[in-house]
Amino acid sequence: MPILKATAHAISDSDGALNRVFPVTAKLTKEELGKVTEFARSQGLARGEWIRDVILKEMREASASDPSLAEILGVRLLLVNVLRPLAAGQRLTPEAFDQLLDEISEAKHALAGKLAASAARK
Repeated sequence: MPILKATAHAISDSDGALNRVFPVTAKLTKEELGKVTEFARSQGLARGEWIRDVILKEMREASASDPSLAEILGVRLLLVNVLRPLAAGQRLTPEAFDQLLDEISEAKHALAGKLAASAARK
């Protein structure tokens, strides 16, 4: 009678969620490896642990902190909020335009964050 059951996959999907068993590699020069190792130690972490933390942090923050998305949304908000009144024959005073710019500057980053979070859920 075998002690261990023979299975096609030694590690099940549920084990992978609990244990870190899937390697990700990168090729470094000897100098780069030394710098990475030294920096990780200065942070009180093993090199692999530090690398994992950096990768996961970048993935979480990349889309939310992308300034180009906020700027694109800002331009879109400006166009929509300026062109609609003009198309309706209304005038936009310089004061109203300045107020609109201030509102867009405050809102564009929050909207970019919401959009990035929504895209991450899909």
